[in-house]
Amino acid sequence: MTPDLVGGVESPDYASHDRAAHEPYVAVFTGDVKRELDELLTRYPTKMAALLPALWIVQRERGWVSDEGMAEVAGFLDLTPAYVKGVVTVYTMYHQHPVGKYFIQVCTTSPCGILVKAFLRHTNAGELGITSPDGKFTVIEVECLGACGFATPVMVNEEFIESVTPDKVPELLARLA
Repeated sequence: MTPDLVGGVESPDYASHDRAAHEPYVAVFTGDVKRELDELLTRYPTKMAALLPALWIVQRERGWVSDEGMAEVAGFLDLTPAYVKGVVTVYTMYHQHPVGKYFIQVCTTSPCGILVKAFLRHTNAGELGITSPDGKFTVIEVECLGACGFATPVMVNEEFIESVTPDKVPELLARLA
């Protein structure tokens, strides 16, 4: 995919996640989402085996996985909250705090590392892991996105974008805004 094809990478759930971080916790697994979890559980030999997909559901619905979300998952899967938190902290794909509407992961291995500065400059995020003042962008570095043949790869939310150069960063961000 090229940057000019980017579209639909915005997750509506990310837009309200920061507000949700300051409000009382509301259960994720109710109604259709609970039915989705129930169906998911039929595909795994044990409830524990469904942990990663259950965490993805929480993150999709809330934009991040809070301690309360981990406890809710633990309750449904008959696990301890400590076990679930241990899994969440091992995997960098789970956000443990609110992130911007667009979560941008930039590969920082050679020759990719040059893009991080361009993203930080154009998003006003200031530094890695900090959300921009307008709440739109969070930029992090990742060791590798597994696409060295298409340098430089970037992930925006769940959308993979290849062959991004520093000159294409402003255009890519304009399409997101």
